[in-house]
Amino acid sequence: MRFLILIFFVGSMASAQVSFVEKAQDLGISVTCGYTFLGNGISFYDYDKDGWDDITIASADGDPIHFFKNFNGNFISHNINIPNNVLENKQINWVDIDNDGDNDLFVTSASSGNRLYENTGNMIMQDITSSSGMLPDNFPYYGASWGDYNNDGFLDVFICVRDNSIPNILYKNNGDKTFTLVNNQAGLLTTGYMTLCAAFLDYDNDGDQDIYVSNDKTVVPNLMYRNNGDGTFTEVGAITGTNISIDAMSVTVEDLNNDGWLDMYITNEPQGNVLFVNNGDGTFTDMAQSYNVTYNSTSWSAIFIDADNDKDLDLYVSGENNGIISNQLSSAFYINNDNGTFTLNNSAVPGDFASSHGNALGDIDNDGFPDIVVNNISHNNIFLWKNNTNFVNNWLGVSLEGTVSNKQGIGSFIEISINGEIQNRYTLLGEGYLSQNSGTEFFGLGPATTVDYVKVKWLSGLEDVFFNVNANQHLNITEGASLSVDEFDPNHLKIGPNPVNNMLSLRAQNTIDNVTVYNMLGQAVLKAQPNNVNGEIDMTRLQSGAYFVAVTISSITKTVKVIKQ
Repeated sequence: MRFLILIFFVGSMASAQVSFVEKAQDLGISVTCGYTFLGNGISFYDYDKDGWDDITIASADGDPIHFFKNFNGNFISHNINIPNNVLENKQINWVDIDNDGDNDLFVTSASSGNRLYENTGNMIMQDITSSSGMLPDNFPYYGASWGDYNNDGFLDVFICVRDNSIPNILYKNNGDKTFTLVNNQAGLLTTGYMTLCAAFLDYDNDGDQDIYVSNDKTVVPNLMYRNNGDGTFTEVGAITGTNISIDAMSVTVEDLNNDGWLDMYITNEPQGNVLFVNNGDGTFTDMAQSYNVTYNSTSWSAIFIDADNDKDLDLYVSGENNGIISNQLSSAFYINNDNGTFTLNNSAVPGDFASSHGNALGDIDNDGFPDIVVNNISHNNIFLWKNNTNFVNNWLGVSLEGTVSNKQGIGSFIEISINGEIQNRYTLLGEGYLSQNSGTEFFGLGPATTVDYVKVKWLSGLEDVFFNVNANQHLNITEGASLSVDEFDPNHLKIGPNPVNNMLSLRAQNTIDNVTVYNMLGQAVLKAQPNNVNGEIDMTRLQSGAYFVAVTISSITKTVKVIKQ
């Protein structure tokens, strides 16, 4: 009984002082970081899907990519046999390109071209770059951000090129381990923009993914590509108010104020960082100064993190200064005051002095208090900041697995409610500066022991809702898992297989009146009138991709997204 009383008391305490301790070497990581122009990225992602966030470190020319497997909160150097593993690396993405349930590996380089490795099973990697359809050119590639711009269930990639004449590249994932360059078809601008990083996001909440592009020099503005919903984009930087001309390094996306609209933090040279707060009407306002997060030093990567699990997002920024320049920050930890302002508190990360570029969010020991990893240049090791905050608050971790949407659930909104107080997260892949965060989304719950509901709005349009969720657990959600037959479909309609090769079967309790298959442009490509409780739709002649199947039964129409292989 005394134990239960203690738990209640601790859960009711105020938030503790945020504190991190640097533990890289103590936890098994010792990597001499060489020098790379404009630095390297880092990944804090569970690449082998064993439930523990691993660390992958991009490296300088002549050094290998470093893989560190997380073994119960300690890290062990992992020999993953990939060819040509001594080339300079910028961004490292663990991405399931073929939705087969394991993580493939994509690497960008500013000097050696991009490389794509297929995970053939059990972390055995095969170089498929030459057969992937991607350009073999050694362009100055930097950031790579993955999203599903055409909602076909496969992750596409936007690759940033830091050049004033070579344009950025959008590759469409064909679903068969190949990619097609679709710049012209998608309506992207054809000039070079000195781009370092970009991010897929749904800034206007219309259900498809837009792209924000951060450009390095003041002579070129940042770009906002609005997704038109038909496979094309329109550049709307001026319309949205996001076409700033700064030395933009990266872009970090989250719903900072939990109003249901995605905000963006843009790092910059000493002139000051930008915090674009989404106005909810298709425009943004820079609120960095009023929020007190301008930084005013040379900064690179940034992450939003609820370090003390008090239900609001704090902010960590990595910088280039190694402590030599007295009037510039080496890094910054901003505590969210939960009133539209932040307070700089670098005592949270003592001794954080290095020339740091990529950083990422993860959880070393699955304790629900998120940690930070940072890649440095010309330094004797990376930084691994273990969250040492007193555990006075509760938490919830949420991981996604798509079925109709892409396997990793990228592009999903996750909403939780505690006594009517909403928190939102948005899932990305390839964020910050050349980095990749954990596949788990972390929510601080304060003293609450139960979450009223967890709602996932998938990129497919499906929604899953779970009620009365207990605190202090990792919740793994599979798309469609919360939808019972009765809740989802009173006619007990079943459609499959999905994905489908040729014949799509329909089974229902009542007579199926009409079936119409639409392509992604909204054009009807197949129609049928089964007039039976069962039906077959021959999709053999349709091209591979995503379709919407609308089934009408007793004047009720249900629409399901189906992937044609």
